[in-house]
Amino acid sequence: MAHSIDYGNLMHDAMRALIREVMSQVARDGLPGTHHFFITVDTTHPEMEMADWLRDRYPSEITLVIQNWFDNLQVDANGFAITLNFGNAPEPLYIPFDAISTFVDPSVEFGLRFELHASDAEEEDDEAPMLEDAEPEDEAKSGEVVSLDKFRK
Repeated sequence: MAHSIDYGNLMHDAMRALIREVMSQVARDGLPGTHHFFITVDTTHPEMEMADWLRDRYPSEITLVIQNWFDNLQVDANGFAITLNFGNAPEPLYIPFDAISTFVDPSVEFGLRFELHASDAEEEDDEAPMLEDAEPEDEAKSGEVVSLDKFRK
């Protein structure tokens, strides 16, 4: 029997399921209205697929913009494949959901942030976990970013 409920990982799983559903809707119906995404990805993730020249240029992370032009969006249980344009060169990518560190839709001021740690299983933190709300500089454009790193053990 588990000694405690792992809320941090449960929240991460729920947030990744939300991203999976959003990307599935976009694959099926396209981007509605002014929606667009900024997705920051850990390029060192072992299941991340990208061209060698892109990995050389972005050795640790890359922020992808899904807005005006994308092609071949396919979503599976673990991630999504997409072709994006890099300097007029279409490049296929595969992004595992657990390689995503941020997912932002600025059109509706929505954002998720994941804290990625290589040694999450080894970390121990006796403090009670707390949700952190980002304090926006401009009240008119307030959005909420939830940091879950304190939840993870």
